[in-house]
Parts: sequence; C-alpha cells; structure tokens
Amino acid sequence: MTQGTQSVDCLEDLKDFFQVGRLERNQRHDNHKEHLSQFVVASRRELTETIIPFFRRHPLRTVKRYDFQKFAYCVELMEDDRHLTRAGLLEIVEISETMNRRKPRHELIRILRGHTPDIRDTG
Repeated sequence: MTQGTQSVDCLEDLKDFFQVGRLERNQRHDNHKEHLSQFVVASRRELTETIIPFFRRHPLRTVKRYDFQKFAYCVELMEDDRHLTRAGLLEIVEISETMNRRKPRHELIRILRGHTPDIRDTG
C-alpha cells in the first residue's frame, strides 16, 4: 500500500495491526511535492497466512477487490511452484497485465526474469 509521506501514520497502523511487513520511504524526483511511503509485505508466508486470509474474510468494497482476487490467485500459483514453469510464469504475467496500472508485457517479463532466474521449461 502506498501513501504520501504525510499519511505515513495509517501505514504504521497497518503494520502494527498485521504484525508483518515493513515500511519504506521512496523519494520522488518528479513534479510531485510529497515523497511516498509504502507498507510492503514481501514474505510469501506472511501473505498466505496473514494478509490474504484477512482480506478474504473482509473483502474490499472498491474495484481494487478484483485486483486483490487476481493477486491472491497468483500467490496460490506460486505456492504450487507454477511460477517455476514457463506456462505458469506466463499465466502470472497475463493476469498481472490486467491489474492496477497495467504495465506493458515486456516490462513485466523483464521484472519477472530478475526474480525467477531458474525457470524450468516444463510446460
């Protein structure tokens, strides 16, 4: 979750509530006056045991609900090691293309290559 640095208190509250994740501050170098702060949960275990179950019990009431459902499904694919196959990785890329700001496919593949160097070509 990302907020302007002036609203970092709500991110700290999230971190305290969930007892997982970390806070990061991102310096902006564009025409925006306010830097950004993020609540980041990068641990798959923390996602599957804490974050995803919470939002399944308490669904979002905005269009972000659909992005969350897609995100949770991608995490499930990773739990089943599907991201280690070419077909599974492409499925994740195709899903992620439909989420949030919709990064171009070549950008997603570049990002994923940097995080999955040992992909097996097993289908």
